[in-house]
Amino acid sequence: MYVCGMTVYDDCHLGHAMSAVCFDMIRRYLEHRGFLVDYVVNFTDVDDKILARASREEVDFLTVSERFIDNYFSDMDRLNVKRATIYPRATRHIPEMLRMIGDLVDRDIAYPVDGDVYFDVTRFDDYGKLSGRKVEELLAGARIEADTRLRQPADFALWKGAKDGEPGWESPWGTGRPGWHIECSAMASRYLGQTFDIHGGGLDLLFPHHENEIAQSEAHAGVPFARYWLHNGILNFSGSKMSKSIGNVLGIKRLLKTHDPDAIRLYLLGSHYRQPQSYEDGSLERAGKSLERFVNVFDRARRLLQDSPPEERGSITESALTDAAAAAEARFHQCMSDDFNAAGALGGLFELASHLNTAMQAAEKEDPGPEGRAGLNQALSTLSSLLGVLGLRVGSGESQAAGASSEADTSLISALVDQMIQMRLQARQAKDFSRADEIRDRLARVGIELKDAPSGTTWTRRPPSAQD
Repeated sequence: MYVCGMTVYDDCHLGHAMSAVCFDMIRRYLEHRGFLVDYVVNFTDVDDKILARASREEVDFLTVSERFIDNYFSDMDRLNVKRATIYPRATRHIPEMLRMIGDLVDRDIAYPVDGDVYFDVTRFDDYGKLSGRKVEELLAGARIEADTRLRQPADFALWKGAKDGEPGWESPWGTGRPGWHIECSAMASRYLGQTFDIHGGGLDLLFPHHENEIAQSEAHAGVPFARYWLHNGILNFSGSKMSKSIGNVLGIKRLLKTHDPDAIRLYLLGSHYRQPQSYEDGSLERAGKSLERFVNVFDRARRLLQDSPPEERGSITESALTDAAAAAEARFHQCMSDDFNAAGALGGLFELASHLNTAMQAAEKEDPGPEGRAGLNQALSTLSSLLGVLGLRVGSGESQAAGASSEADTSLISALVDQMIQMRLQARQAKDFSRADEIRDRLARVGIELKDAPSGTTWTRRPPSAQD
């Protein structure tokens, strides 16, 4: 798999996370089904916007790009996006690009002009086959002010001559830097071969970026470039595409301060990856409530199976739970095998969570049943495993509260919360209700919500509010 990565001139926003999480989900499912996946995600580390920021900050352009690459890894790690096999940077693959451009120039598929090099779209018969656009239509719709140096207005740059003060690399056509499209063609073929399985990216890259990748790659190699093209839908905010240039972005770092990383991930997987998503106020809060449904199942099971003595555990019908787990797993694979429909797969997992809650509710009241506990463990294992395929850590012991570091010792947190619950119970028994309320409120301020029931007090995590 090759997935177009970021141009690293600023931090990640929720739209970047949507693409990263969707293709991470696809990669994880392929691996779950037994495929060995070579996964390549590039960084564009030289670009007009990077150069402009470097100029404003009076630093080298690579200082800017490396800073935001580091920030990208930090954000994606928190969202549980698996590291790619390799993250090639454009500036480290100039020789591959120059060889490719040189071949196209030698065959008159590309042509130099004033230190630049352009691809002649009329020299590739299948131009437009991905997007459905025709060269004739592009030429007819060209603007009058198009560059008169070009053979036709639809031609695109493979190499751009360096302006005064800009970084550049030596080439047969003068000092310059690569055009955007040639980067991905050169790096994809360098690590995956001239034909590979899956090319991914946002729907906004379909034209012209991916169309141009196909044209230059297949004109150069004479073989198909990618067998399958997958595009995630666009994330919209207030009716417009989320974009730094518009200014309507939701930064990942800010969102992670107030929302569980798994809640953000669950929101992004809540519709089919090809469909657009509309972000609204409350979207992540609703995703957090949905995540709590899974969290509560595992918390309840932990107390039922571990905290209570065996004689206090109730019976569970083993066959009912194993049947529910089998049905959820079958639906999961049916949906995921149908163009990676994670939203449909999640629906089956929510149903399994409901079956588990019903069974555990009965078990808290009835006689013990060892076979039922085996069925409960099997169903919980199925739920945890399939959530993990989607990259959701709930049930695995790895889930993080908002703002928590990835190294947080979750077992220590659990022990401390349980100790405070015991202190609150002692305060209530002593009729010191103000002290009991103070303990509850202090836990709430750090994202721990207590729930009292006849069988005892349980707790779940929620993201702390902004005022917390």
